[in-house]
Amino acid sequence: MLKLENKVAIITGGGSGIGRAISELFASEGAYVHILDLNTEGAADVVKTIESRGGTARVHACNVGNQQEVVEIVQAIGQVDILVNNAGIAHVGNLEKCGEEDFERVFQVNVKGAYNALYAAIPAMKANGGGAILNLASIAAVVGIADRFAYSMSKGAIYAMSMSIARDYMADNIRSNSISPARVHTPFVDGFIAKNYPGQEAEMFEKLSKSQPIGRMATPEEIAKLALFLCSDDAGFITGNDYPIDGGFIKLNN
Repeated sequence: MLKLENKVAIITGGGSGIGRAISELFASEGAYVHILDLNTEGAADVVKTIESRGGTARVHACNVGNQQEVVEIVQAIGQVDILVNNAGIAHVGNLEKCGEEDFERVFQVNVKGAYNALYAAIPAMKANGGGAILNLASIAAVVGIADRFAYSMSKGAIYAMSMSIARDYMADNIRSNSISPARVHTPFVDGFIAKNYPGQEAEMFEKLSKSQPIGRMATPEEIAKLALFLCSDDAGFITGNDYPIDGGFIKLNN
């Protein structure tokens, strides 16, 4: 039996990287996947892949920082069983190198975007008798990462919102958890390295890979498998938790 059969899943930022892996895996397990993403070209490619494998998915062009857009899309979808808040952006710099525009940009996507999706999805889940929420936090929410002031702020907020939602909506049969990846090898990482460390790509990739005690970055598919478990009925007794998926980064980096 498929783990998400007859479930409707909303995945923000599902057009690339971790979001793509989650979208494809959830669809393969029977979910009707709705991808909310500004990157409609990438999201359309994901849908094409899903449909070629016999799954069902749809793209919704959406700026998650715009509450009206998110609410209208979720209301049009109707049934919502699963919400994965994955959309996010990064910023490199400490406090002094984080201008107001940088801070606002990260906040709008990472924090307000998750809030908007939660704001829209929870009434639908309550009407549907419950649901599962998974928010993508980060190791940056719980440990100090150099030059990630704004990003760490946003992921700390994701962690806190996840716990608050879990506490407030238990009676509505809504579960809320977060996962905190360390570095994951995605096209975003490759682009980040190329932009910030031109001419040092191989060296920086090796350095970032080895910052995990396990000696490598995670794959998006590994993150997706944990996401699948936490959003499935197999995790029916799990709520209000954060799960590091970090190659030992938090506890073994000594």
